[in-house]
Amino acid sequence: MTVSPQDPGTVTATVADSVATVSFFHPKGNSLPGALLGRLAEVIGQVGASSDARVLVLRSEGTGPFCAGASFDELVAIDSEAHGREFFMGFARVILAMKRARQFIVTRVHGKVAGGGIGIVAASDFAVAHTGAAVKLSELAIGIGPFVVGPVIERKIGLAAFSALAVDADFFPATWAAQQGLYAKVAETPAELEAMVNAAVKKLSHANPEAIAQMKRVFWEGTGHWDTLLPERAAMSGRLVLSEFTRQAIARFKAS
Repeated sequence: MTVSPQDPGTVTATVADSVATVSFFHPKGNSLPGALLGRLAEVIGQVGASSDARVLVLRSEGTGPFCAGASFDELVAIDSEAHGREFFMGFARVILAMKRARQFIVTRVHGKVAGGGIGIVAASDFAVAHTGAAVKLSELAIGIGPFVVGPVIERKIGLAAFSALAVDADFFPATWAAQQGLYAKVAETPAELEAMVNAAVKKLSHANPEAIAQMKRVFWEGTGHWDTLLPERAAMSGRLVLSEFTRQAIARFKAS
């Protein structure tokens, strides 16, 4: 199948029995171009504000990676600091939409997660992963850093674990991610993963919505400044992505 570099991917949302399911897909490893990020933030924002859903399930499609992170096709097309800042703001908007959702967000992680995808998992309230869902912050390897997703990852797993991920820039196993608190549970098989997600959803769909909303406020205490912090971080990434080092590094990744 031929994939256009500008393929926007898809985001779908359904609500049934007080459970909202938001799913995203991109043919290149569920990578995240700007259009997909924008749509994902919009849909999560809409569903997250709705009283029709008591729990929100976030998932991606396919049997490969859960999320390959930022779209390399779009990264190499960035031609100005403003363009770069706007692209990385896509991740900020998704994180902030997840933070503001009135429901708990249960994320189903069926495969490997890289780069900005880890930020999405970290912004979840309860992530359930398959044992093959290794994690990697690959930004340093291409000459940038996990600046936008850094705050939400550090909030979830602490500075030491976040630093290890960011500096090593290689895959860490799902068991390690669970030990650090990124994943709440790890399943050995796809069937067990589905069962764990369904059990969590069933429990939360009968919980008191007011209690959930109050708990989310408590969980996210100390993040009120992120509306200014994350745009600042997006600008940092937007500048670095224009460097010749990053251009060459991305070209090598695309050629490998």
